[in-house]
Formats: sequence, C-alpha cells, structure tokens
Amino acid sequence: MSDAGGPGLADYADLVQPSETKVLLLVLDGLGGLPLEPGGPTELEAARTPNLDDLAWTAEVGLHDPVGPGITPGSGPGHLALFGYDPLRYRIGRGVLEALGIGFPLEPGDIAVRGNFCTVDGAGNVTDRRAGRIPTAEAERLVEALERIPNGETRVFVRAVKEHRFLLVLRPPGPMSPDLADTDPGRTGVPPLHVTAGSTAAQATAALVSEWLRAAREVLAGEPAANMALLRGFSVLPDWPSFPDAFGMRAFAAAAYPMYRGVARLVGMEAIAVDEDPSALVTALEDAASAHDFFFLHFKPPDKAGEDGDFDRKVAVIEEVDRIVPALMGVRPDVVLVTGDHSTPSLLRAHSWHPVPYLLWSNVSRSGGAEGFGEGPCAQAGVGVRRGRELMPLAAAAAGKFVKFGA
Repeated sequence: MSDAGGPGLADYADLVQPSETKVLLLVLDGLGGLPLEPGGPTELEAARTPNLDDLAWTAEVGLHDPVGPGITPGSGPGHLALFGYDPLRYRIGRGVLEALGIGFPLEPGDIAVRGNFCTVDGAGNVTDRRAGRIPTAEAERLVEALERIPNGETRVFVRAVKEHRFLLVLRPPGPMSPDLADTDPGRTGVPPLHVTAGSTAAQATAALVSEWLRAAREVLAGEPAANMALLRGFSVLPDWPSFPDAFGMRAFAAAAYPMYRGVARLVGMEAIAVDEDPSALVTALEDAASAHDFFFLHFKPPDKAGEDGDFDRKVAVIEEVDRIVPALMGVRPDVVLVTGDHSTPSLLRAHSWHPVPYLLWSNVSRSGGAEGFGEGPCAQAGVGVRRGRELMPLAAAAAGKFVKFGA
C-alpha cells in the first residue's frame, strides 16, 4: 500500500534486488540549530568539521523536514522517517521504543510508557523535568521502590532505562486501551498534567495510571531531586513491515541510549549498546561490517547539549564526530547519509520544527559543490527541502538495491 503522497514500503519491497553494497546512516541527534544572534552561525556552522565538509563537497546536500513543515518531531517519528517510514502513518508511542531498547519482553496487550523522574516544588510545580539527570544507579534504586506499589490484578513492571528515564509496563488481565495523553507538560513552572483518557475505552487505564502516579509521589516524597514522575508515550506493540524486507538490507544499529536501539529493533534491525564516546561507533561498525550491509550509528550528545542550551558544547560534540569520519570511511561504505532526526537549537533548549541538514554521499551523487556542511550551504544547494522519509529510498537507490520500475 502506498503512503499518502508517494510510494510506500511495500512498493519499495517489490523493487528490491540483491546487492553487495553497503549503506551507512550516521545520525547526530538534534543536529539542526539556530544562530545565537541574527547573522551568526548555527552550531553546525560554527563547528570545525573538515571531514564532513570534504564529504559535502562531493555529495548531494540539502535540508529535510522529518515529518512536515512546521511540525516539531519527537525522536521516534524523526528516526522512523530516516528509516523510510512515513511518521504520519506509522505512529508509535515512546514507551514501546524504550521497552524494546532495554530488551524488555513485551507481550501482546502490554501497555508501555516512557517515564521521567522529575523534581516538583512544594506547590506541585515542575522545577526540573529531568531531575538533574540523576545517575542511572540512583534511578535503579528508585524503580525498585516503585515496583512494590500494589496494583490489583494488573501486573506493573518498572525498569530503569538511563539516567532519569524509566520504563513503566502495564500487563492487565484483559484488554485495555493505551489511548492516554502524556502527563509531561513539556515545561517547568507548572504542575504535571492530569492523566486524561482519549476515549471511553481508555478510562479504566486512566484510572489505573492516576492511582499509580498518586502512589508513586508518596514513595518518592523526600527525595532531593527525583520526587515525582512524568509519563509519556503510552503505546502497544504494532505490526509493521520490516526495514530489511522493504529495502533488502541486513540492518545493524549501534546506540548508547536504549530508545534508539528500540526504534531500530521495532523495524527489524539487530541493535547493540555502545558507549557515548564516538570511537565506540567506529568499533561497532568495523565489527559488524562483514555480516551486514546497512549500518545505523546514533550519537546523542548534540541533542543533549541543545536541550541544555549549551551552544559551545553542541559545537564541541559535533567536532568529536567529525574526527571519526575518516575511520568510518575506512570501512568503505558505498553510500553515506549523515543527518539528524530533528533540530535542537541551543537557543530554544528544545526540539524545533526547523529543517535538518543532510549530506548523501556516493559515487553516483549529484554534487552541488557545497562550501561546507551546514544549514546555509545545505539551503543553497538547490535541492530544496525534502521529506525525511525520502532520504532512505535515495540511499538505497544509490546503493543499487532497486530494479527498474515498470517496462
């Protein structure tokens, strides 16, 4: 079935042919940015990136909207788009991605939810949505306490993910709807949102989650930072086409953060955990090179720096990635796609709707002769703004993965 506005995954799957070529997707999370003042450089433009600049000179470069013009994407939709899935059609809550990311054995009917430990003041207003990014070991102590909350006939699992993040899984005795709104207000200075059912079928779920949150606040009372929890991304396992079937590639993923391993596993990729050091991505690629022909390497720090409003740190971590580019190219990928899943400007301290720079390098690229890899050169390249989900079919085509369509 075709996605709205273009061919769908099944259409691409019909064109797949055997090919020994290799495709590398390097995602710098939250890559896109904004200048701190009018006329200044973005974080990517301020970074010294001689290796990415060299690739950009002989690559197609441009900008992409992960979802659509004016839409600020979450990390899940942003990555699904990069994998070639239309995020407006293939929708999934963050909970399932976190569960798959840490290898939690979800069962049909389980409702998975992404949780943040947060800090609230005496008036109940959120003062820190991430509880100071508490260490993972501290989160593990807290989830042990939360797991002891009684929940009647519904089994409830709580697992630490990374830093302030945790996973909540509801396993009810019968059908239960995940159609609940997030409780994370997305900003500080206001209380967590009430648990709200999006349909009559979800009212029982809402009542259960509301009671769990009330009990969780009692358990967490007295904690210096993580004294409350925010929930988002209520979801259940979907039944989707797989990435290997759609694009004819044996797919491998390496990411430090579980959520990104989760979205990779959701679409049928083998995924491993790596350290945040960029050199770990090189090692992972080298180890996987012989058994796979598609490689998704994820680097989180640019997004973290952007969310913290730290322009200089975002510049520095982009430069760290640039330094490993020669080693990545040493594995001899035939096609290289470098981009981000969304923009996270330090100026805004949050994800934004701004189009994201990309470069698509191969020996059959139509080079625009871009003077560097940055928002300005990518905007001036003449390609325009693509939809994010168009990039993977272009990468696969450049790798010779598709036969001709029609007679």
